[in-house]
Amino acid sequence: MVYLLIPLGILVVLAVVVIGMYNGLVRLRNQVDTAWSQIDVQLKRRHDLIPNLVETAKGYMTHERQTFEAITEARSRAMGAKSVSEASKAEGMLGEALSKFMLVVENYPDLKANQNFLALQEELTSTENKVSFARQHYNDSVLGLNNKVQMFPSNVIAGMFGFKPRDFFEIQAPAEREVPKVSFS
Repeated sequence: MVYLLIPLGILVVLAVVVIGMYNGLVRLRNQVDTAWSQIDVQLKRRHDLIPNLVETAKGYMTHERQTFEAITEARSRAMGAKSVSEASKAEGMLGEALSKFMLVVENYPDLKANQNFLALQEELTSTENKVSFARQHYNDSVLGLNNKVQMFPSNVIAGMFGFKPRDFFEIQAPAEREVPKVSFS
């Protein structure tokens, strides 16, 4: 009888360990999904602000058709992205287009003084900060999940139940990697 209790005890302990690892993987996967959802919310907010910003500027910037078209195209690509890597690339292109747009705005003092434009610009800046924090949280969550999926012994459980590593939200556009230039002249 005692000989049966030892293997049974080992099986119970093993089952508890497997259940614990599985539940930990599920928790991490859900954290990643929630973090992606937060990025998605902020990106939608960003995408919704851009047309208003562009429309406000159009009245002042009649000769900047290419700039407007670049922003519109980049926004469309970003809104249509289906995966994290597609979104990273598309958002990088949108960020680059917005940066060029803001540089062009510098040539229009009346536009820079327009209250609607200033309010939209401030809202976009705030949204960019929120996107940045959401990206950081997402990448932290992905790191936790990927570590569990790839490290022993949880990688065995992850493989058995189909858990896969996730992609990080990485900067794709070269302009986003550059240090901004500050000039007071």
